[in-house]
Amino acid sequence: MTTRDRMAFVETRGSYRQGARTLPGRYYTAPEIFAAECERIFRRSWLCAGREEEIAGPGDYFLFPVAGESLIVVRDEGGSCHALYNVCRHRGTRLREEERGKLPRSIQCPYHAWTYALDGRLLGAPEMDGVEGFDPADYPLHRAALASWSGFLFVNLAEEPEPFAETFAPVLDRFARFNLAGLRAWRRIEYVVEANWKLLFQNYSECLHCPVIHPRLSKLTPYRSGQNDLVEGPFLGGFMVLTEKGGSMTMSGRSCALPVADLPEEDFQRVYFYSVLPNLFLSLHPDYVMAHRLWPLATGRTRVVCEWLFHPVASDRQGFDPEDAIEFWDATNREDWHICELAQAGVSSSKYAPGPYSPRESVPAAWDREYLRWMGERR
Repeated sequence: MTTRDRMAFVETRGSYRQGARTLPGRYYTAPEIFAAECERIFRRSWLCAGREEEIAGPGDYFLFPVAGESLIVVRDEGGSCHALYNVCRHRGTRLREEERGKLPRSIQCPYHAWTYALDGRLLGAPEMDGVEGFDPADYPLHRAALASWSGFLFVNLAEEPEPFAETFAPVLDRFARFNLAGLRAWRRIEYVVEANWKLLFQNYSECLHCPVIHPRLSKLTPYRSGQNDLVEGPFLGGFMVLTEKGGSMTMSGRSCALPVADLPEEDFQRVYFYSVLPNLFLSLHPDYVMAHRLWPLATGRTRVVCEWLFHPVASDRQGFDPEDAIEFWDATNREDWHICELAQAGVSSSKYAPGPYSPRESVPAAWDREYLRWMGERR
């Protein structure tokens, strides 16, 4: 066992707290809890909106719906990215309907043709010349804070958000060796899961369920094989060990692409799983990275976008078989979503009561603690 492994083992065991129990049922079913989450978490936190590569050129945009808001995430002609509220400053009309696309050099309201630059400045407002005191400079599109990290774009709706670099200080450079910013998305699959978003996080944060729910996965990486190395706070997770040397999490069990980067030898035998509260899962494999982004739609409904990222020249090399990984994880995802839906049905019962966490569930217990802290509660 390496020094790093020993440290991870100590941290993992140290994170378990005797008496830790699951959350009460109301946290998964009560509309007032969901409303409080939207206000205290999703309107105040750094949320993963997408990848920079989605808006590679000037005018490229995608819509980011969150907590009842809609944002236009767009790249301007100078190459800068912006997160602009999808609300005209005239009479509040939604400016864009299409989920993604390419804009000309401006954004025009479909109602009365108020026109904005790609950075949000108001360029034209028909018939407003005769309005006393009207100054276009007073009516730019409202904007949200935007930050880029490892190729991902993050948005924060707060009026005065904590600086991104401070929030993400524990992980700013932690995954640099995986070349996340240089990877390219090969496939995106969207799911709608009939379960509360927290159940998906809790499920992702442990593999005690893997021998029962994911027998295929358990053959490739036994659930007792790894350790956690981030065990408190908004960033949680660790690694599991691949059974076969040179293997990967694929239907064949073999690597399906070039390595994502020039990785240390130990990383070729590991898969890392990290949750980034409140809406990102990162799964780091030697040959690809998988990212899940979550959007709570209601107390018992969650939208999930899953993307598979590969080395930018992987498709040029012999042996590239992304479907080997995508098919594996699509099947595994659907197994997870189904069990989360069964969990949602169970915690909605009048007979459900919080149950005890085991030492192998120390990370979901830590996730619960962090969630309650964000909600302004103690446990």
